[in-house]
Amino acid sequence: MAKLYFSYATMNAGKSTLLLQASYNYQERGMRVVMLIAAFDDRAGTGRISSRIGLDADAIPFHGGDDLYALIETLNTDGMGKIACVFVDEAQFLDEEQVWQLARVADRIGIPVMAYGLRTDFQGKLFPGSMALLAIADELREVRTICDCGRKATMVVRLDGHGNVVREGAQVEVGGNEKYVSYCRRHWEDKMRCDPA
Repeated sequence: MAKLYFSYATMNAGKSTLLLQASYNYQERGMRVVMLIAAFDDRAGTGRISSRIGLDADAIPFHGGDDLYALIETLNTDGMGKIACVFVDEAQFLDEEQVWQLARVADRIGIPVMAYGLRTDFQGKLFPGSMALLAIADELREVRTICDCGRKATMVVRLDGHGNVVREGAQVEVGGNEKYVSYCRRHWEDKMRCDPA
């Protein structure tokens, strides 16, 4: 039976690397995969999934409100071969209905869906896509990385262009190592509660 999986972590834990590795494993066995990524996440170019260690691949960009069930259903019957697995990078950017659509891909079409993304934003709040995935995914997998202190990192702080911690702002602001740093809960709280220097 196909399942909806959610692998979550903080920034720089290797989520995209794991996605690309899993996708490669399917493809080297001659199986067809579909990879999706939010259209506005264009750090590697629109429709590209890229990892910090240099792996990358083309993906189908999606926008909020796109019907992902209809997309997968159409692709699965396009004569190019049945889809063995759907991979979603930056799954926190899905909207709630899109998470339900991906659940239907697993439940009704029988294609496993592996979603990878952040659990919380820089203020410690759940992203809508992550909230829905945590609620309905069949399997949850935590991908771990470490804080400077050696403890498990579970939170992320956002930095401005000068290295100062940002405490307010829009939930979504695409960026990488130059903009986000992962910490354990204790050190995240220390960073978020300190007065600016």
